[in-house]
Amino acid sequence: MALTKERKIELIEQFKNHDGDTGSPEVQIALLTERIRELTEHLKIHTKDYHSRRGLFMMVGQRRRLLNYLKKYHVDRYYIILEKLSLRK
Repeated sequence: MALTKERKIELIEQFKNHDGDTGSPEVQIALLTERIRELTEHLKIHTKDYHSRRGLFMMVGQRRRLLNYLKKYHVDRYYIILEKLSLRK
């Protein structure tokens, strides 16, 4: 269920703003989105896994807060990340 090391490095390389960037909102949103997608597939099979469902809701909330931050302070970066990850809003 966890992201593989290679996939995580690939996402960081794709969404980083500068060399050594691992904590920018874009990178965090991309990593959370990947984990959310994997967990969503898990929950389609295991419908009564309520503990994982709670974790999913927490990740969605964290991603929402990061997106709100980008929308408030960096509107152009917000719309770029929405398009790249094909998120609604």
